[in-house]
Amino acid sequence: MTDQYVYAIPLRARFRGITVREGTLLRGPAGWGEFCPFADYSDAECVPWLAAAVEASEEGWPAPVRERVRVNTTVPVVPPEQAHAMVAASGCRTAKVKVADPRSSLAGDRERLAAVRDALGPGGAIRVDANGAWDVDTAVTAIRELDRAAGGLEYVEQPCPSVPELAAVRRRVNVRVAADESIRRAEDPLRVAMAGAADVAVLKVAPLGGVRRALAVAEACGLPCVVSSAVESSVGLAAGLALAGALPSLDFACGLGTVSLLSQDVTAHSLSAVDGYLPVPVRAPEPDLISAVEADRARRADWLGRLARVRTLAGAETT
Repeated sequence: MTDQYVYAIPLRARFRGITVREGTLLRGPAGWGEFCPFADYSDAECVPWLAAAVEASEEGWPAPVRERVRVNTTVPVVPPEQAHAMVAASGCRTAKVKVADPRSSLAGDRERLAAVRDALGPGGAIRVDANGAWDVDTAVTAIRELDRAAGGLEYVEQPCPSVPELAAVRRRVNVRVAADESIRRAEDPLRVAMAGAADVAVLKVAPLGGVRRALAVAEACGLPCVVSSAVESSVGLAAGLALAGALPSLDFACGLGTVSLLSQDVTAHSLSAVDGYLPVPVRAPEPDLISAVEADRARRADWLGRLARVRTLAGAETT
């Protein structure tokens, strides 16, 4: 790797408990890759994230089978009027709405969903993401209420933390269940399909170890897939777009319209959706604005130390 840049970009609104997105950009012979695991990931859990960055920077990605990818807009926990404005301005016909956040109530979630439905109109699709916050009974009650408030949900993502709980919820509701954390943070990402716990698999390139490994998971699980981002910069987002472009079938909009959640980007050529679509094929863009978002010395030292530890750990796993 000839270059390593550490970035720190404020988010427009709190998302996944953070207000600043950080990560490391790596350059190799094939271009740029991004290493940006969240703070709660252990070094061992970060090994696939490094593998994905190495794949992007040293190998590149498989050829695409489509010319564009439909994406959803993502709505964090914001007031209903802000949610309405975000969706109306996005150009997307699908919205993913965060729910079950400690800063919001079920009543607040219902109001936000009603605002999103008003912005989309009757023909748009709404999905919600609970990030595993509910137990089974709470999930069943909440899903039914949110389904009514939204005028119909496309699916609910990760309503409960465990695979058995997902399976129990799926048996009791008439809304599709999608698995995210149960795939990307599992020792066996195929267990969710084998347990009959989900209707949809949410795939994220970095936690699964790269585009090629994610393609293998998609083929083995046999479920319809949605490719989602980990709120990376456009450099990391390009890997998700490469995966979405290479999947044999793609029935749902993908969660790759997330650059809008960042206040800035590392590049002047951001991967921003136009009329609800992103074009493929794609190459990770050059980080030509890195000086504007480069992390301070302390954060850079922390990230480069983390990167070094994970490299050592990854090397030990392959010997």
